[in-house]
Amino acid sequence: MKLLRILLVDDHLLFRKGLARLLDAQPDFEVVGEAADGVEAAEQTRLLHPDLVLMDIRMPRCDGLEATHRIKVQMPDVRVVMLTVSEDEQDLATAVRSGADGYLLKDILPETLFQQLRGLAVGETPISRAMTGKLFHQLAHQSRPAVQPAASDVLSVRECEILGLVVHGLSNREIGEELGIAHNTVKNHVRSILAKLGVKNRAQAAVCAVSNELVRMPVED
Repeated sequence: MKLLRILLVDDHLLFRKGLARLLDAQPDFEVVGEAADGVEAAEQTRLLHPDLVLMDIRMPRCDGLEATHRIKVQMPDVRVVMLTVSEDEQDLATAVRSGADGYLLKDILPETLFQQLRGLAVGETPISRAMTGKLFHQLAHQSRPAVQPAASDVLSVRECEILGLVVHGLSNREIGEELGIAHNTVKNHVRSILAKLGVKNRAQAAVCAVSNELVRMPVED
């Protein structure tokens, strides 16, 4: 069993220690280090090169959004998932633009957190369902880019269908059930979508899809 090596970044010591104990109790997780702010996070990531950084946002010296940007510029293969109390849609959008591979809220159940983190290994992007709608709302109020290609000019019909479900927050397994196709088939389509859109993960694919109007979100009443 391959261990997922995790660096915890949070300025609250008790929360950090409690989370470390929960994660270390799982057979496939290993907490390899801790940091109390974004500066330490970047330093520890360079030293330890973890598979995953679980990153808080509100921290002294350097917040988690800036730290995520620094880590992704220097070590793009290291995955960063925000774990925060912030439900601010701007924080979510900034995290995605900074290269974050996921965005979870701290009120998550431990079992759900474990499941979300394990999903990283099979190409899932852990984003709280409560935050998905906020992301689209924030994007809807941004100015649109000058180039707006039609989805059919970029993706196949099946890829367009799958991208729409990705945008709505469905996992690969849920997409497979929705469309009646195999889980591995969905994974292959998602990999192709990321390559064609020139993005690194599903969160960035969702941002690209909405901002370029490859997927149109329903108009709020």
